[in-house]
Amino acid sequence: MSNVELNETISGYRGKIGQLVFKKYKGRTIVCRKGMISRPPTEAQLASRADFREASEFAKTVKANPALLAFYEPIARQREVTVRVVAMGDCLKKPTLKPLDLSHFKGQIGDVMEIKAVDALGLVELNVKIVAQDGTLIESGQAVEQGARSGKWIYTATAQLAPGAEVFIEVEGCNHAGNKARITEHLTVRAHA
Repeated sequence: MSNVELNETISGYRGKIGQLVFKKYKGRTIVCRKGMISRPPTEAQLASRADFREASEFAKTVKANPALLAFYEPIARQREVTVRVVAMGDCLKKPTLKPLDLSHFKGQIGDVMEIKAVDALGLVELNVKIVAQDGTLIESGQAVEQGARSGKWIYTATAQLAPGAEVFIEVEGCNHAGNKARITEHLTVRAHA
């Protein structure tokens, strides 16, 4: 790749002129040729385009939402990209949840479970439900993140569970773009020590 000084007329330009496409990336203007399409799109390409359109629409809403704009702006400045790029990236990358760490959870009030969430910009919230086998809700609440955007969350139990009880622990997290990640684990409560 070579470095070329653009004249004043087009140095800050973004968009296309004929077969050339101008982009701004990390404070530099990048020029490349317009891509050529020779075959009809595959199903995967159509799905990818739909995801990209959704991310583009989300990025437009960020500008109108002061809370989201305040979240994404500093990240964009730090990365030397636009808020649109950061918001679209957050929308396109879905969060994931790792298997729950239940080593300190024995069904007592005050027991904790540790949850590891993976998301490039962190989750907004993480909710936990403990449900009996018959679907009855035993308890629910929000986990607390241990340090901003650390991905380490702690949930503290508020209900007593009987030894031997069979329960499902349902965890759902949501990132700033509204993407959700869910995990459900089955647990047989051990005898209280």
